[in-house]
Amino acid sequence: ETESGPILYSYFRSSCSWRVRIALALKGIAYNQVPVNLLKDGGQQHSAEYKTLNPMQQVPTLKIDGITISQSLAIIHYLEETQPNPRLLPQDLKKRAQVRMISDHIVSGIQPLQVLLLISMQIRKQYRFPAVCDLNSLEQILQHTAGRYCVGNEVSIPDKFFIFCRYKVDLAPYPTIMRINKALLELEAFKVSHPARQPDTPAELRA
Repeated sequence: ETESGPILYSYFRSSCSWRVRIALALKGIAYNQVPVNLLKDGGQQHSAEYKTLNPMQQVPTLKIDGITISQSLAIIHYLEETQPNPRLLPQDLKKRAQVRMISDHIVSGIQPLQVLLLISMQIRKQYRFPAVCDLNSLEQILQHTAGRYCVGNEVSIPDKFFIFCRYKVDLAPYPTIMRINKALLELEAFKVSHPARQPDTPAELRA
């Protein structure tokens, strides 16, 4: 952390970094960004300097308020607890439980499968993301919880985990997911946090 504010160690293409950038933008928190290229030089996250910040050698890492936090969900919860406005956890306890349920479903159920599939895609040089990462179950859950967004009509924590455009997912079989995804990508916080608009985004990928 510097005198000018928090520091986010991030990689433009990392979905975990993206969700933290969204949370910071929604909270209106100004920050400095330090790119950590996960591919260059064998992966800059493996450098001795970065290991002292994040022994897991992952992104994102956030230095804020005199502490260093890794893991995107832990970072988002810290931001919510220290700067609760605008609120990302509903006051209603039932909706709050739904928020946590959907967040865990995406982080623990869908994202690990995404990683395995991305590795497989790279090996086979296939660049269209196959719709086999359990979106059926997410669609069914959201049919019961969603309003404009994942839980009701206010943006909450799972909405920041709800980013499918990067993987070229065919969302046609999942109308609730498709509708929420479209609504979220119209929000300014999601636009400014987009991988195509980051300091380390390569020129050919900028939008």
